[in-house]
Parts: sequence; structure tokens; C-alpha cells
Amino acid sequence: MGKTPIAMTIAGSDSGGGAGIEADLKTFSAMGVHGTVALTAITAQNTVGVFAVQDVDLSIVEKQIDVVFEDIGIDAAKTGMLHRGEVIMLVARKVREYGFPLVVDPVMVAKSGARLLKPEAEESLKKILLPVATVVTPNIFEAEVLSGVRISTLADMRAAARKIAELGPGTVVVKGGHLEEDGEAVDMVYTNGEFRELHGSRINTKNTHGTGCSFSAAIAAGLAKGMSITEALEEAKRFIQAAIEYGLNIGRGHGPVNPSAWIGMDAEKYRVLENLSKAVKLLEDSKISKLLPEVGSNIVMALPKPYAKSVGDVAGIPGRFVKLGDRVLAVRGPEFGASSHVARIVLKVMEYGEEWRAAMNIKYSSEIIEACESLGFTVSFFDRREEPEEVKAREGESLPWGVGKAIEKAGRIPDVIYDLGDVGKEPMVRILGRNAVEVATKVLTVASKLGDWK
Repeated sequence: MGKTPIAMTIAGSDSGGGAGIEADLKTFSAMGVHGTVALTAITAQNTVGVFAVQDVDLSIVEKQIDVVFEDIGIDAAKTGMLHRGEVIMLVARKVREYGFPLVVDPVMVAKSGARLLKPEAEESLKKILLPVATVVTPNIFEAEVLSGVRISTLADMRAAARKIAELGPGTVVVKGGHLEEDGEAVDMVYTNGEFRELHGSRINTKNTHGTGCSFSAAIAAGLAKGMSITEALEEAKRFIQAAIEYGLNIGRGHGPVNPSAWIGMDAEKYRVLENLSKAVKLLEDSKISKLLPEVGSNIVMALPKPYAKSVGDVAGIPGRFVKLGDRVLAVRGPEFGASSHVARIVLKVMEYGEEWRAAMNIKYSSEIIEACESLGFTVSFFDRREEPEEVKAREGESLPWGVGKAIEKAGRIPDVIYDLGDVGKEPMVRILGRNAVEVATKVLTVASKLGDWK
């Protein structure tokens, strides 16, 4: 067995769980690294602000680093809230003593405006800690303090990075999240006299608490796994993009980023595809070809919130089902982005109830509707003739409009939504459920009921 990578966070605790060692440990875990801690301070904070700070005794901070290194080892470490000059000097001494790579997140001020580094400690940060740092990751405001350069452009970021590099760190990453640039969030990297840019999409969200902590922790995790600095930075950029995009909308202030998104989405994709595969087998093993409409039938299942945002986050059957005698056959195995029409239905339904993540379209007949009602299914409908012209004019808006109307008419999410069609539109029934197996089971129940009547 290979050695388990070990990373350490030397930082303060966030009682709200969004930043500090809490964010760091979530990040380490998500990136496959065992996380250890040297706690420097305890804060009383939430998404609104920092309300109290209690420093941990300096001897305890030192002892935490020592005992972890002596027993478990430290492949890489990162700093967050150090708060005091004494802790800064201690950390620098331990880096020189033990020789592990260090990522410095120069935490100075919280989003709420609360100071997380005493003013008198800023010189210690510059003169004592940065010279032993492998990587330093200031945001725009921190970079201005460290460099003395006013930053409003990418050129300013380069100038600031060069000035900070003169203080001794191996690599400087000036984060561009606060820079007023359209479309992209660009981080400026400076190593050995060369500049490089890390590009990412700018995400419009207030849920960014813990961004700096998670980004620097991700870099440390990469270094702990033996990555080069370039590899660690690139993976950390991808990691933080996902964490911000799927940030958690909790609290009254700045919600936290979501480090679990890095592994959470892949895990949920596996669960969706597994559930869909079971549903497909149920359908293929039954005689239900009489339920397929002329346009074909598809069964889909979406990722859970917050991951389900577009049709690409909904899995279905490429090519749909085809008739094979009295049975049906899936043209291919389930894939994400394989459906458009039924996927949009599910995304609309999830606006009313996040747990309703699956649907299948079958043909319309009055007998099918009667069978659904006799089975105790909640049935609702919409009339395409009532669709506003401005909705018809927008590609892909008709079905979401109709689904919304049907749900509002029922006063809840129904099991079945149907419409009688329109010019060029085949009448259709949609069976809804919480997952694909549930939907398939409902469809088989309807088919069985129709068979009993015959």
C-alpha cells in the first residue's frame, strides 16, 4: 500500500463551519488527503461576522505541530488565521526545522471586516513567514497591503506579484476574484521571473465564505500528494470553481463554499446512472411497447440540488426507447445530457419539489388516464392552446410553462401530467417520480392495469 498523504492546517477555527480549519479539513478530505490541525485561535463567527476571538496558548500551538510531525508526518502544510506575530515566528521556525512545503494564505481581514491579523503582526508576516513559504495566495486587498501596489488591472496584479516575490516566497498567486473584470476570474501566478494566468468563470453568488481557505488548502493537498506546484495550482483552481459554483445558501450573510462538491457530484452521477440502469432493465423486461408514443419515449433522472442546473445535469437514454415486438429496448445505456424535452420537464418539477427528480413520457389515451386515476395517482393536465405567444416564441419554454400550469392546477406535484397536443404536437402523458425506478414501477403498474382491463 502507498503512503497516505498528510497535510496540516495551521489556522483558526470558524464556529460557523465555513472557513478556517473546518473548510481546510473538508478540502483535504475531498482531495484524498488526511488532514491534521494545529489550532491557533478559536473564533465565534457565523455568516454575518466574527464576534469573538480567543488565542490558543503558544506552547499548545507548537506542541500540536511537533506531535503530529513526530508520529504521522507532514507532507505539506498551509496557514490561515495566525492572528499574532508570535505564532508567525513559531510557524516559520517549524518550517525551517522540519522542512515541509508551506502554503501561506495571508488572512488579514474577514469578509465582515473583522481583523484576523493584528496590525503589528503584518511586518512579521512579510519579513519572517513569507521567506519560508513555498506558495503565498493573497487576494487583491491582501496583495495591496503586502506589495504597496494599488490593484485595479491585470497589469497591477503582475506588479504586485513581482513585489511580493521580493519578500522571498517561491511562488506568488494573486487571486483575482475581487477584481472588476467581466466574465472571468483570473489569478496571476509568478514563479522564477515568469508570469502565468489561471482562468476560471466568474460566478455570481454571495456564498463565497471560505474561498481563500479552501483554495490554499487545495494547493497544500496537491503538494502533499507529490504534485508539482503547477499541477497543484491547476487542480486547486478547478476545485475552488466547483466549490463556489455549488456554494451553500445558508445563514443571513455570506454562505460558505462547498468543498464537498469536488467529490459529491461524481458520487451523485454514479447513483443516478445506477438507478436509471435498474429502471431500464425493469422496462425492457416487461411488455410495454403499447405505451410508446410516436415520437418515442425516454426516462430521465436529474442530479440532486444544488447540482441540477441544466439539461446536462439530467441523465437519459440516447436515442430513446424503440419497440421490439411487444417489448422496448433502450438504444444505448444512460448518459447525462441525452434528453432535452423530458429533462426540461424534470428541472421544472424540481422547482416545486427538489426530491421529484425523474420522469418518463408515454403515449396519451383516455384509457391510460383512466387507468392512472383508478390506481390512485394524482393526475393533472395543461392546455397547449392557452400557451402565451411570447412563451411559444422562446425555444424550450413550452413544456416548462405547461408543467408549471399543471402543478399549480393540482396544488401539488402530481404523479401524472398530460396534454392533448396541438398543431404538430403529439398528445402526451408524463409519469413523474422521485427516482427513475419509482417512475418505471409506476409505468409498469399502468401497463398491468390496462392488461387487466383487456
